[in-house]
Amino acid sequence: MTRQTVLILDFGSQYTQLIARRVRENKVFSRIVPFKISAKEIQAIAPKGLILSGGPASAIDKNSPMPDKAIFKLGIPILGVCYGMQVFTEMLGGRVKHTKDREYGKAELFVDDNRDLFSHIPGNFTCWASHGDHLSKLPPGFSIIAHTGNAPFAAIGHRNRKIYGVQFHPEVTHTERGSQIIANFLFKICGCSGRWT
Repeated sequence: MTRQTVLILDFGSQYTQLIARRVRENKVFSRIVPFKISAKEIQAIAPKGLILSGGPASAIDKNSPMPDKAIFKLGIPILGVCYGMQVFTEMLGGRVKHTKDREYGKAELFVDDNRDLFSHIPGNFTCWASHGDHLSKLPPGFSIIAHTGNAPFAAIGHRNRKIYGVQFHPEVTHTERGSQIIANFLFKICGCSGRWT
């Protein structure tokens, strides 16, 4: 059996290594790769899923780091974390705006759809946010799956395309049920077996 791999596209987040660790704690092998890895290279690796990390840039700045647009046509499940969600929102036809009130620290998250990503998770819990931008318009076909008091689009998903995004950081310990969210992505959405040690 070939080893199942989840690739983490690194946009410079201080938490990228932590995302890789959380995936491995779920007995799934993870590899950190540069954000500009080509869709062809990804296809050759044949990962079970892609995670787009957070990062210090703004998705609406002129020279902000962007992944190869062809990754969205590979049919591989994707989870965008913070900047990762904002970047795919902009690339897939949604809109991101600078916010007046930067959301930093603990926030109360309310789950609007408890299938897939939020399966077996309570209706509200504390998450850790760190962002100065927010979504103002969803990409076509996406729906809101969670919100906070400040962020109406705190988590979004496209079930058919298996593309999901969260505006908070599930990889940090400050986010309650964060490891469950990552496990849901790995097992319910990517179909990983969790046999790696």
